[in-house]
Amino acid sequence: MQAVSSGIGYGLKYQARCISDVKADTDHTSFLAGTLSLKEENEVHLIRLSSSGTELFCEGLFSHPNEIWDLVSCPFDQRIFSTVYSNGESYGAAIWQIPELYGELNSPQLERITSLETKSGKIKSILWWPTGRHDKLISINDESLCLWSLDVSKKTAQVQSQDSAGMLHKLSGGAWDPHDVNSVAATCESSLQFWDVRTMKKTLSIECSHVRSADYHPRKNNILVTAEHESGIRIWDLRKPKVPIQELPGHTHWTWIVKFNPEYDGIILSAGTDSTVNLWSASINHGELTTESQPESPARLVDPLLNTYSDYEDSIYGLTWSSREPWIFASLSYDGRVVVESVKPFISKK
Repeated sequence: MQAVSSGIGYGLKYQARCISDVKADTDHTSFLAGTLSLKEENEVHLIRLSSSGTELFCEGLFSHPNEIWDLVSCPFDQRIFSTVYSNGESYGAAIWQIPELYGELNSPQLERITSLETKSGKIKSILWWPTGRHDKLISINDESLCLWSLDVSKKTAQVQSQDSAGMLHKLSGGAWDPHDVNSVAATCESSLQFWDVRTMKKTLSIECSHVRSADYHPRKNNILVTAEHESGIRIWDLRKPKVPIQELPGHTHWTWIVKFNPEYDGIILSAGTDSTVNLWSASINHGELTTESQPESPARLVDPLLNTYSDYEDSIYGLTWSSREPWIFASLSYDGRVVVESVKPFISKK
């Protein structure tokens, strides 16, 4: 597959790993990106795509005290977001609010709504309640999951419940099931674990090798995709989790992150440490995926790769679709380069 790119670029000042779609901004195609500098004052960039779709510009630039390892925009309030950060020795997590005057050149400081402090493990990632306005968050630590209740007006966050994954598991991230808000998938080095939020107990475990990313299908129940170091990309039907229903080759080096498109069925993005983003077309015939008819071995599509984007010089750790314009995605390479691309030429051929 020959790489075709016509992306729009934007450069951050420092190295970076995290970019998030601002889902709550229904008037603009916007993204938040956070930097990862150990010695310099880090920054959060509010980036917007121009109405013509030809330019990326900085709508707001805010100081952040430490290296940003995880950043997620609040799904129901465009001014609120979460970060997981490190000063090189310890980790922390907080909920932030962008000041109302962020359109000015001299933007005021971010407001820290509250910190998320636990006594067990280092927080690695934050998951927001997947649908609608809700006060619940989940933090994923090395060894446990915590369910939080967030009160923005009172600037407080309290742990509602938590449970440990055990010393043998090092949790790294996860995804909240949009079809069943009582279920959360958590990734770790050797497996994909599923938890019931009501009891904070593990309900299922799928053996996987070095899972780096997981994402639920936005419109089909029980379908989930994973990015794994050695196995590339796997698509699972959770009703029969012993084998994946499809495998995609992934990347020539580590496959780091994978995302289902929010609107177009079977369209998947992946990025990795080979400095490329891949666009895939997976055939997911949901009606056929029953425990009786599912094949015993995963299906491999003949040529599922629609396009490769290779306008990068460093590993790509950040990747997100735009929920407002689902044919647009933004990627972030470690050297701080943001690229926004349109996949319309490829999905129109499907």
